[in-house]
Amino acid sequence: MTQTLCAIVVTFNRLHQLQITLPALLAEDVDHIIVVDNASTDDTGTWLAAQANDRVRVVSLDTNTGGAGGFEAGMAYAKSTLDPDWVVLMDDDARPQPGALATFRSETPKLETDFPNLGIVVAAVFYPNGTLCEMNRPSRNPFWNLGLFAKTLIKGTRSGFHLTDAEFAPDAPAIPIDVASFVGYFVHRRAWEKSGLPEGGLFIYGDDVLYSLRLRRAGFAMAFAPMIRFTHDCGTMGDGFVYRPIWKIFYHCRNGVSIARQAAGPVIFPLALAYYTVIWWRRGQHCDGTERQLYYKMMRMGLIDGLLRRRGRKAAVHDLAQALAPSAPKA
Repeated sequence: MTQTLCAIVVTFNRLHQLQITLPALLAEDVDHIIVVDNASTDDTGTWLAAQANDRVRVVSLDTNTGGAGGFEAGMAYAKSTLDPDWVVLMDDDARPQPGALATFRSETPKLETDFPNLGIVVAAVFYPNGTLCEMNRPSRNPFWNLGLFAKTLIKGTRSGFHLTDAEFAPDAPAIPIDVASFVGYFVHRRAWEKSGLPEGGLFIYGDDVLYSLRLRRAGFAMAFAPMIRFTHDCGTMGDGFVYRPIWKIFYHCRNGVSIARQAAGPVIFPLALAYYTVIWWRRGQHCDGTERQLYYKMMRMGLIDGLLRRRGRKAAVHDLAQALAPSAPKA
């Protein structure tokens, strides 16, 4: 029996990207497409209204809830209205490479045999020029494996637990992982029926990591399938993995506290948070002048709000970013 597949795309003020992604999806073997418009202020709403049909559904939100809120809303709509066997998540600037969803369908029976209680399948993600997209590189949780934990501490880099370049080869086998991003991220209905939906209150960043950890803790297998390939035409991260616009570091750090807490557990949490904090501080050294001042201000605010378990979009962060860097785009 053929399993139904629903693609979910979250968009905000990037109509030029959406106009590439939606046709790419329509050319693929997918039953339904849900586009969540996160209260865009450009011409996205008008354009989407003309695209809606039995195959394309548009969910328009009243306020910008960020990627996290958009994915939660999209999955909630899929669950209540379409009830597909699988959903696949992606940003508006990400899309399947030709034939990727057909490959997913053909590989799924083998993956379900090789990975008992399969809940998530993750695609390999590349930039348009064909190089690996670093922000979408899947990983294992080093805190669940003493060998990986030791390797990470010794190397002092992400390479201790992130997948290697060789594991992205199209003929490489599928392998078990613990964490992946919401680009080419396939979720089976058994996973959301047991563990719920992503946490929309995170606004941006970390919702995919925390959801991955939650599903893995619930006993679902997560398979990285490099033969399924996506393209991500993103420009968020510059040299040294510094987020642009710089206000995004607040959400990266705030939600990163929750990631450290969930990944490490209560006993190792202080050590994990200290490790992440050092990494974040080092990244700030790639900034200069006012931008560096803003970076560390955002980092401190994020750490405090993370420790206090605060959620949602923080207006003060965006106001401060505008005051210190007037040319920074608004969220």
